[in-house]
Amino acid sequence: MKKALCHFLLVKILGWKIRVTVPDYKKCIIVVAPHTSNWDFILGEIFYSAIGRKTNLLMKKEWFFFPINIILRSIGVIPVDRGHSSSLTSQLIKHAKNQSEFHLAITPEGTRSANSKWKRGFYHIAMGAQIPIVLYAIDFPSKTIVGEKVIIPTGDADKEIEDIKKYYTHFVGKNPENFKITG
Repeated sequence: MKKALCHFLLVKILGWKIRVTVPDYKKCIIVVAPHTSNWDFILGEIFYSAIGRKTNLLMKKEWFFFPINIILRSIGVIPVDRGHSSSLTSQLIKHAKNQSEFHLAITPEGTRSANSKWKRGFYHIAMGAQIPIVLYAIDFPSKTIVGEKVIIPTGDADKEIEDIKKYYTHFVGKNPENFKITG
């Protein structure tokens, strides 16, 4: 029911198209870009439910206040304290290895503002847990959500993250000025 309702809402009511050819992996890191608006979160949640999948995602802890925290936790959002260095990456690798299913959505920019220095944690989690990285894009001009590319990390983080960034040059966020690939 939830899948059909979300598909109806996304496609029929909001007018978005879905173009997904990537497999439904039991475990994966989901990279979502461009991330330029809070609408990305809302569309992403509706979209992922519309294709019958469930994911977790990370969000800064400042969003976790009553009553919003109850809703966020219920849909799989994990609070992150960005002010303290911690072994979050190690914890997520261990968690991924110990679960029969693990989908974690990450926006590597780490912000809705222009930032060419992408966070690398998503890559290290995928590498450490030996799981694929699935690339999803939200393209606002065409109103299309695309999932057509998978990266199997080899350990060459610099090259593979640059390849991922290049892939996203073909997509435009809600606020294009807030998406930056290069320096």
